[in-house]
Amino acid sequence: MKRDEVQHVAPVGNSGRQRIVAAARRHFFTYGFRAITMDDLARELGMSKKTLYAHFPSKVALVEAALFDKVRNVESDLKRITSNSSSDFLTTLHQLLACVHGHLEEVQPPFVRDLRREAPDMFNIVETRRRKMIHQYFGKMVGVGQAAGIIREDVPIQLIVEILLGATQAIMNPEKLAELGLTPKDGFSGIITVIFRGVFTETGRTTL
Repeated sequence: MKRDEVQHVAPVGNSGRQRIVAAARRHFFTYGFRAITMDDLARELGMSKKTLYAHFPSKVALVEAALFDKVRNVESDLKRITSNSSSDFLTTLHQLLACVHGHLEEVQPPFVRDLRREAPDMFNIVETRRRKMIHQYFGKMVGVGQAAGIIREDVPIQLIVEILLGATQAIMNPEKLAELGLTPKDGFSGIITVIFRGVFTETGRTTL
């Protein structure tokens, strides 16, 4: 799968596929997909393996569907939250961070590890989408925060976003998370706390 093919992965359409993808997300994201077989999923869903394979011809296809269903959920939630970000910056920022934390809580280190080792093309696509989301949604929030006098204006928006991207790239990978003993949620929370506290004005810090 090429880097831009994620845009062509069809959304989960019918209820049967939705049930399968929901079960795959629960198990793959918690235990990794190497540890879960198609037999395991078929038994839990109360269907034959033949029926399961009729929807998804391989486990790789099911991993792909579960992963990009998740990506679409994240992007949809971020878009909804930031659509009215100009009304109350701090409230929107807290909602944005809570949203990201909630989504990251679903994804445990075994899945990230398996994705990087067993499906590097998909891992690279996810990293690319993550960069785009940080630029689009967190970049927008930094601009709103500067306009509200909560984020320092002496630090360019692009620089703040690039620092956030650099820290995310360095820490949000299986090896570093394991070395630090962090979950994806804990790692991202620490990055956000350190960076945003550094770029908040005195006014911003007192309103946290």
